[in-house]
Order: sequence, then C-alpha cells, then structure tokens
Amino acid sequence: MESLITVFICCVVLGSFVGFMAGLLGIGGGLIIVPALLYILPFAGIEVAYPTHIAIATSLAAIILTSASSARAHHKRGNIPWELFKPMLPGIILGAIVAGSISELISAEDLKRIFAVFVVLMAIQMAFPFKSEVEKELPGKPVLFAVSMCIALIAGLMGIGGGVLLVPYLTWSGLQMRKAVGFSSATGLMIASSGTIGYIIAGWDVTDLPTGAIGFIYLPALVGIVVTSMLTAPLGVKAASTWPTPVLKKIFAVLLAVIGLKLMLS
Repeated sequence: MESLITVFICCVVLGSFVGFMAGLLGIGGGLIIVPALLYILPFAGIEVAYPTHIAIATSLAAIILTSASSARAHHKRGNIPWELFKPMLPGIILGAIVAGSISELISAEDLKRIFAVFVVLMAIQMAFPFKSEVEKELPGKPVLFAVSMCIALIAGLMGIGGGVLLVPYLTWSGLQMRKAVGFSSATGLMIASSGTIGYIIAGWDVTDLPTGAIGFIYLPALVGIVVTSMLTAPLGVKAASTWPTPVLKKIFAVLLAVIGLKLMLS
C-alpha cells in the first residue's frame, strides 16, 4: 500500500510538469512520462519483469485525455483536415494495435534501449526542427496509409502520440503547419486509444505485474499523471506567449539527449 501511495504522489508531481511542458513547448507527454516512470517504479520499491512495457502503456493511456483536449481545441479553430482521416485512419489504428500486441515479444531491456535511441533522435529533431515552406500536393492514399501505419507502430511501441513524427512528415508533404499540428492532435488520440487496447490485451495474462495494473497499464501512476497534467497544460499554453519558447525547446532537447544516453548505457 505504501508503494502505491508513493507512486501516486510522484506521478501527481510528474503530471504537473508534463502538462505544463506540453502546453509550453507543444510536445507529447510520452517523451517525459516513459523515462520518469522507469525511475519512479524502482524508487517506490515496485520491481516488475516488464517496467518498460508498463511505462509505455501507462504513457499511452495518459495521452488519451490530453490528446482529446488538444484535438477539441484545434477542431474549434478549424485546424483539423478531416478528409485525411479516410486514407490514414485505418493505418493509424492497425499500426497502434499491432505495436501493443507485439510489445510482449520484445524484452524489457531491448525495448528500453530502443526507446533510448528514439529519445536521442527526437532530441535532435527538437533542437533542429524540420521546416518546409514549399507547397505541394499530398501523396496518394496508398502512401498515406503505409506512412500512417509505420508512424503509429513506432509511436505505439515508444508510448508517444506520434506528433513528433507525423508533423514533420505532413509539413514536408505540403500541408500547412497549423493543419499538420491539428491533425496530429486528433491522430494522437487514435494512436493512444488503439495502442492502449493493444497493451491491455498483450499484458492481460502476464504474471508479475504490480497490484493495480490492467494489462500493462498501471492505474495508480495513470491517475496521478492525469489529475494534474490536465490542470497545468493551460498554464503552459499561457506561458508560451511570453516565455522564450525556441530557447527552452533547445534546452529541453539537451535534457532529453542526456536522458536517452543514460538509458542507453544503464
């Protein structure tokens, strides 16, 4: 019981930071939540056979609510090109479900190292973001389907909403930045929902999971994160209008790179 309370309190603090940073820098919470949970669980005395799986699955479940809030705001502003869902939604759902289903086949140590490499790559992308000013026609439906499935597969395995991959691709393909971000917020909801289902199914019959887990999702951590992240995200959005966001993104990118390298070497 003491371990559950410790995890919950730590995740309440984590959720405050995740929500604020998401609003301030426009990043998905997964890049923060996953490595944080990998430290919080052992700190609270919870030793399990699949810590990385639990961290990633819990991160995806938390992203469901934050993505829903973001998607609603973008929809009100007309930033979501709903016509793109027809070619991309099937691939998004398929890729995310497959990610959760095959995660059990990857060892916890291998999954942690894969995530570490991914974090370093995303840190580089954040420090030196891709920008495209060229307007061109979007690829055909088969290409959009294949790309969406690959992005959802990677996002589901890494416990993120997929925006760090989808936004650069869509802007490179000719979509306006605001619409790419809006579409990413809506697809993040789909990826997180589908991936969460996959991780619940994959972990349903797994032994050695902590008390309070549904599949690979750890409820005490999930509730703690969500309770505060939803409250602090608007504060981050407000701060973004006055704080030096580009500078903060580069500082945060360095922090991510350090975290990724440490996970790689641990």
